[in-house]
Amino acid sequence: MMKERFAKLLLGEDMSGGGKGVCTALAISNAITNLSATVFGELWRLEPLALQKKSMWKREMEWLLCVSDSIVELVPSIQQFPGGGTYEVMTTRPRSDLHVNLPALKKLDAMLISMLDGFSETEFWYVDRGIVVGDGGDCDTYPSGFSGGRPSIRQEDKWWLPCPKVRPDGLSEDARKRLQQCRDCTNQILKAAMDINSSVLVEMEIPTAYMETLPKNGKACLGDIIYRYITAEKFSPECLLDCLDLSTEHHTLEIANRIEAAVHVWKQKDHRKHIHDKNIKHSSWGGKVKGLVADTHKNQILAQRAETLLQSLRRRFPGLPQTALDMNKIQYNKDVGQSILESYSRVMESLAFNIMARIDDVLFVDDATRQCAAAESISLFNKGGLGGHPIQKRMSPSPFSIKQSPFASPYGTPTYCASTPVSGSPARVPPSQKRGNPKEESIQKFEKPLPADFERVWSYAGSISSRVVSGDAPERD
Repeated sequence: MMKERFAKLLLGEDMSGGGKGVCTALAISNAITNLSATVFGELWRLEPLALQKKSMWKREMEWLLCVSDSIVELVPSIQQFPGGGTYEVMTTRPRSDLHVNLPALKKLDAMLISMLDGFSETEFWYVDRGIVVGDGGDCDTYPSGFSGGRPSIRQEDKWWLPCPKVRPDGLSEDARKRLQQCRDCTNQILKAAMDINSSVLVEMEIPTAYMETLPKNGKACLGDIIYRYITAEKFSPECLLDCLDLSTEHHTLEIANRIEAAVHVWKQKDHRKHIHDKNIKHSSWGGKVKGLVADTHKNQILAQRAETLLQSLRRRFPGLPQTALDMNKIQYNKDVGQSILESYSRVMESLAFNIMARIDDVLFVDDATRQCAAAESISLFNKGGLGGHPIQKRMSPSPFSIKQSPFASPYGTPTYCASTPVSGSPARVPPSQKRGNPKEESIQKFEKPLPADFERVWSYAGSISSRVVSGDAPERD
């Protein structure tokens, strides 16, 4: 295995040996990415890694990262002669970016692996999707509020994942608190990995192949609407983002690519004008000097505005995928040290994100299970009165409602399950019907001396009670 990995790195992934392989930096980056996909590609459950995968990850990452031990920089050092006096020599030390970031990434790696090892004994378990579909009658199986065993939108989006299951009364408070703490810790690890990755990408050189594909002016990059806003006298990045279509990740990434391209177009124009100004002799300056200075100043302002807009967009969407410039930097990068840091931080970012997603799945199912249990308890308490009709009494919000939990999932909680005795839409009832003092109406009907209307009176009171419960349902949420 060692010989195979070594041969693939030397050949640049060109197994024909014709010299058409990728550079060493990209070969190492691809090796780390492929190893991560092999080990963590099927992280569908919160459970410890298999011993074989864990040993494979540690062993092969140690092989790939050993290259960084030979990446050094020369620094001056003062040494003394045996007989007295000093002299200056150049000594080697680990390169500063690797010396700072690589130990931090190894620490984040160990924290994520140990976090997965902590899920050996849990209060939840997983059921394959086919088994869950066959068991559609269970309330906590599909906590979506749809009848007929239809899964929730969140589950439909992840049809390939096994479904987490919890007890009928949900997770215990200790287990839920521990899950939330793991999620918070993973979120901090994700932010740290993203910071390292973004800082490394900023330090990478912009490839010439990317600059050659840029349009000639910023208007062609941005389009008429964004260009009109960004060149206006008063510029507000937040107001401009509010006017753009950012409904999907595809649209947002496309806008980010356009803004980033415009930034480099204006910077390139500014750089060219500076070089042109230096080549012009002072004696040849004429009436065009003011125009050149104005154009240079305008390009600087527009580049700064575009950078501000891009920063605001990244703050609004921190999980935005890599832009076209980032992918070009990774593809054409020649620095092996930067390639190691970028790929290692990227796979740690992906692993942390997947662990957070699995934790959110469990919290989502627990929220829905508790809400279904609360809804069923309310339906049981509402049964009573004469002949099994519901009594006319407004129920207070259940203390087991998920909104009462201090560890609520960041995802929206689903509606009640199909067993809830609420019919129709949960829209708010008009005040005239909801606050019409139904007790007085029932008393007036009981004052009638006709005993034949007795059953009709109770059915009328029951219908009022059902409307009250239906109108209050959104308030319990």
